[in-house]
Amino acid sequence: MSSLLRRLGSATAPLRLVTAATITKQVALAPTFSRLSVAQTNRAYSSGKKLTEEDVKVFREILKEAGPVSVLTDSADVEGFNEDWMRKFRGQSQLVLKPKTTQQVSEILKYANQRQLAVVTQGGNTGLVGGSVPVFDEIVLSTSNMNSIQSFDETAGILTCQAGCILEVLDGWLAEKGYAMPLDLGAKGTCQIGGNVATNAGGLRLLRYGSLHGTVLSMEIVKADGTIMKLGQPLRKDNTGYDLKHLFIGSEGTLGVITSVSILTPRKPTAVNVAVLALPDFAAVQKAFKLARTNLTEILSAFEFWDSACASLVLTHIANARNPFDSEAPHPFYVLIETSGSNTEHDTEKLSAYLDTLFESSVATDGVLAESETQRQQLWAFRESIPEACAKDGAGGNLKYDISVPVEQIYEIVPVMRKRLEAKGLYDAIENVGEKRTGRVVGFGHFGDGNLHLNITGAAWDKDVEDTVEPFVYEWVQSNDGSISAEHGLGVMKAPYIGYSKSPEAVAAMHEIKKMWDPKGILNPYKFLPSN
Repeated sequence: MSSLLRRLGSATAPLRLVTAATITKQVALAPTFSRLSVAQTNRAYSSGKKLTEEDVKVFREILKEAGPVSVLTDSADVEGFNEDWMRKFRGQSQLVLKPKTTQQVSEILKYANQRQLAVVTQGGNTGLVGGSVPVFDEIVLSTSNMNSIQSFDETAGILTCQAGCILEVLDGWLAEKGYAMPLDLGAKGTCQIGGNVATNAGGLRLLRYGSLHGTVLSMEIVKADGTIMKLGQPLRKDNTGYDLKHLFIGSEGTLGVITSVSILTPRKPTAVNVAVLALPDFAAVQKAFKLARTNLTEILSAFEFWDSACASLVLTHIANARNPFDSEAPHPFYVLIETSGSNTEHDTEKLSAYLDTLFESSVATDGVLAESETQRQQLWAFRESIPEACAKDGAGGNLKYDISVPVEQIYEIVPVMRKRLEAKGLYDAIENVGEKRTGRVVGFGHFGDGNLHLNITGAAWDKDVEDTVEPFVYEWVQSNDGSISAEHGLGVMKAPYIGYSKSPEAVAAMHEIKKMWDPKGILNPYKFLPSN
């Protein structure tokens, strides 16, 4: 193996270990502006009625077997359900319902539909586009108490569980049986599988196991009128009729409430390697990925990348974070490469040959390779700390975009956006930004999926900055045959902009589907689709 590749074991100080749960549960993030004005102009999209005391009594009766804290009306108890975890979107719901069974969900929706009471389904509330919080006074239907594992076929690897099961809990439960969840997210310590499916979450394992459209085999849902439906069977093959479950994967709670899911789980890899490499330019990132697809093939499970600005933010804002490389100045680009397999000797040999190729051809200039599970977690923690570091930069005027474009163009928008802001006197690129200034424009993401997370940090929300960025960023994505939402969804934030990714005919068809499944428009109104 190349002498340029250093192992973590030789480091004099341990890297900081940050768990995913720690990252996702940060509550000290500075509040930013609210985008709810977009939805407020579209209130006619729902015909929701006002909640009454009589309605609350009916819901208490429905949930009398669900426990004493299944109906929340006290403002202090409801407050956390009204606000997203980034404190960007906030509603005014006065009622939170926490059912335990599909039947209870059915009775809730049947009554709500009759009364035309709007309902927003909420899982772990880790979304970034305002999709799981009320816009006005919609009832919050929390799935947090629907957290039972219902069955597991150890031969086929098929897990069936309720929608409120936390992703990290499921992954840990499966690990004891030699299996793993086919998706992994930075928010895994908080997010729920129902929400993952409802938003078609991508995450860190998509390169290896594909999207949820391929791994979700069946689901149980409740329609707006309370009808319970089982969509599909927990089978690898079922070629009968329209595969309706795909309508609900990524529907963001606008067509019905997902109450349980059957998902295909892979065997947990027994041989895992993680390396972080420093690269001189973006062309080198592209070369490294092409070589990884050729030389690592079936064992390549992740190929993440970030730029020097991201590294600087982590080292500046994350307590005790340490640069894994000797150089004080950040390298232009970094990639995290993970391989997962079942034969340690075979995988190590393939990875070693790949790394030698990178260093001998000067594609990579430095690198570290983990020698233990703890060190693997430490390297992943650096990558997963980037969103938190971005949120802490400045004082809360952050803009976040989750886009996908062809891999060749994945980073182009970052320098383009920097120049655009600089031309209007809005870009400082300094740590201590002043008011009405942009601090940094950074890019990171899942390179193998063509998914870029573009973050623009600032001291405070600035209309000039937002107007400079939007809708330009969506126009740029459209011109490059991309998608304005790769994995975060549309929610209230991006619903008005869906036309940059979908044709008018496609959007019209979506409205027809919405009307068929939810004629009264009670489910998660003001989200996902623009107003008619």
